[in-house]
Amino acid sequence: MTLTLLPLALLTFSPLAACDDWPQWRGPAHDGLSRETEWRSKGISAWKKQVGLGYSTVSVVGDRMFTAGFDVEAEEDVIWCLDVDSGEEVWSFRYPAKIRNKFHGGGTLSTPVIDGKVLYYQNREGVLFCLETRTGKLRWEKDLHEEFDLEHPTWGFSASPLIHEDRIIVNMGRVFAFKRKTGKALWVSKQDVGHAYSTPVSCRLAGKECLAVFGGGGLFLLSHDGQKVIAHYAWKTRYDVNAATPVQVGEDQILISSGYGHGGSLLKLTDDGLEAVWETKTLRNQMATSMLIDGHIYGLDESQLRCFDLAGKEKWRMRGIGKGAISATPDRLLLLTSDGELVVAKANPEGYEELSRQELFDGGVCWTMPVLANGRIYCRNSKGHLVCRDHRPQDQ
Repeated sequence: MTLTLLPLALLTFSPLAACDDWPQWRGPAHDGLSRETEWRSKGISAWKKQVGLGYSTVSVVGDRMFTAGFDVEAEEDVIWCLDVDSGEEVWSFRYPAKIRNKFHGGGTLSTPVIDGKVLYYQNREGVLFCLETRTGKLRWEKDLHEEFDLEHPTWGFSASPLIHEDRIIVNMGRVFAFKRKTGKALWVSKQDVGHAYSTPVSCRLAGKECLAVFGGGGLFLLSHDGQKVIAHYAWKTRYDVNAATPVQVGEDQILISSGYGHGGSLLKLTDDGLEAVWETKTLRNQMATSMLIDGHIYGLDESQLRCFDLAGKEKWRMRGIGKGAISATPDRLLLLTSDGELVVAKANPEGYEELSRQELFDGGVCWTMPVLANGRIYCRNSKGHLVCRDHRPQDQ
């Protein structure tokens, strides 16, 4: 392994839930929403950076941005720390890696998680890394694939780590928990949830604290010690690909969705287990997780953007997005289309209203979720072209 480091002043990192930062997969509250309101729908280009092949999105804390990619020439995966103002490298951490063409061109899949002074990253081969956020120095690593003889998913381990209380939780078919500070193993789940592509969610459903884990075998609600299956809802998809993150809805409901012709379902946890409130064939989240905003669901149904109310009634649909990616704020949607365009639209259940559209990429696969953090929007394609756009108010 090699580490490159540029001189830098002492960095300070905001707490995990800092309001304008984006420290982990799906943001500070793990719901895909940025709470920022003072940003422009139409931005300007700030900088561009080649970060290597892959689909990893970014995490942003203060003046630093983190992501990962595969360097083809060096045959290495690279975890990057970049300056948010310039895109210049602060440090990079590299380790030998191989390309697997079956992984849609190859490259990195999951997203770094920032936890104060340390960063966690789970790679597609089943290795969990812990690095120092200031320097990129390796603190510890665990090869869970080898140690536990895990089955390698067809498309690679794709879930990102989840921080919960004093532990870091990872889904690799079996679910693991480690002490955040030391990396000490706390538990491994008895249940194998199947091929692991979806990031787990900590939630409280019907008064029960649990981990919602969407695996190849469906949705599993696990106890926080990993030893008990509180409830299971079978959800079989072609290739065992259930990749979207579960979305909690209210006090006792949770939304799941997958592609390949399957669809989506709103489930309710009762004394008898998980039961479907409704199910539809027209909410097929193949990769991109749907957004819950003010009692409405906005999601990519294969190649169309659709809006549903919580009764499962479709409010509207919009073509022209393709199998892209989505995130949001409380009043606006951020969409990266399959053609490489960044679209900002109103989060309006009464109809689709586009506010801006800007072409960013010419080629590559655009499945990576756009991220709004501190007034900047970060987008990336599979070829490793990372774009930062400045959407801060003009007086900044």
